[in-house]
Amino acid sequence: MKRTVLISLVLIGLIYFSSYFWIRQTRTEIWEKDGNAYVIFPDDKVYLYYFYRPLSYVDGTITGMKFHIGQHR
Repeated sequence: MKRTVLISLVLIGLIYFSSYFWIRQTRTEIWEKDGNAYVIFPDDKVYLYYFYRPLSYVDGTITGMKFHIGQHR
C-alpha cells in the first residue's frame, strides 16, 4: 500500500514538473519593449497561471524568467 502511494505521488510530481516545463518551452516570448523573456499564460485559462504559480516562483528566482497572463499590449 505505501509503495503504491509513493509511486503515485512520484508520478503525479513528474507529470506536474514536465507539464510546467512543456508550457515554459512552448509559451515563452521576448517582449520587445524591455527585451525580457516571459512565459505567457493564456488569458482564457487563468487557472493554469495559478496551478503553476509555485513552480514559477522557483523558476523566476533561479532563472530570472518572468510571467504574464495574456499578451502584452
